[in-house]
Amino acid sequence: MTTRRTNTALAFVLVGLVCQEVGASVAVLLFPQVGPLGMVMLRLVFSAAILLLIARPRLRGHTASAWRSVLAFGAVLALMNGLFYLALSRLPLGVTVTIEVLGPLALSIIASRRASAWVWAGLALVGVAALGGGGWDRLDLLGVLFALGAAAAWALYILASARVGAEFPRLDGLALAMTVGALIALPFGVVDGGSALLRPELLALGLAVAILSSTIPYALELLALRRLPASTFAILMSLGPVTASLAGFFLLQQHLAWLEIVGIALVIVASIGAVRASTRGGAASSPRDSDPPLAEPLP
Repeated sequence: MTTRRTNTALAFVLVGLVCQEVGASVAVLLFPQVGPLGMVMLRLVFSAAILLLIARPRLRGHTASAWRSVLAFGAVLALMNGLFYLALSRLPLGVTVTIEVLGPLALSIIASRRASAWVWAGLALVGVAALGGGGWDRLDLLGVLFALGAAAAWALYILASARVGAEFPRLDGLALAMTVGALIALPFGVVDGGSALLRPELLALGLAVAILSSTIPYALELLALRRLPASTFAILMSLGPVTASLAGFFLLQQHLAWLEIVGIALVIVASIGAVRASTRGGAASSPRDSDPPLAEPLP
């Protein structure tokens, strides 16, 4: 029974990752019509609406500190998604996700408090350098900076989600924070997307992106976290660059040089090593049913 539960959890995680990157691919295809920030707004607005319907969060009875945590979490959500989509508008999907993984990777290294963790940090840096493939001139510098910003925001997301998960039951905190993020993204999205945001077909595709990139992965990862240790779940999240690269190749015709593929593989190995080092250092904790996904970057 344990093996079956584990295999089911692994399937949940893999399906969630695939849905997430398919959603990101659809978002990229919509950039010419609504712009990256318009896409961020559509995703956050629809994601907030879906989560509010599912969670029906209670607004009363929360402390001022809890509301500050929600506001901070919402701001991080808006920032992370904005930077991620701005990076996607300039970089291949696989490269963007690989650079973004450096955020939780750095967090795992810091949490491990072990000297050996810096070996994994060095390996990750080599991997990122290899992403230049034929040279860093192939990559847009501003896109790389956006991706690095998204990586830092992802690390903040993990910390903020843990705090909100401890102060709000179930998905209440996430639903409220997503609403805050949607409100923050709204004016930027309107400016970037303009009247195209009123087109029914684009609204329908924006809803599809929200479901593929947020609703389905959240649901599947929450189910997986009830069956897997947090450390195992975090290691599986290191497969994100692989699914992103495959989605970029098959859906967006984004081809990667062999050295870029090596770089992605090195970052994945570094992520796995850092998580294991963190576990040995006693930093890993058991997931709680009330917690949001531990390492899910919305993008």
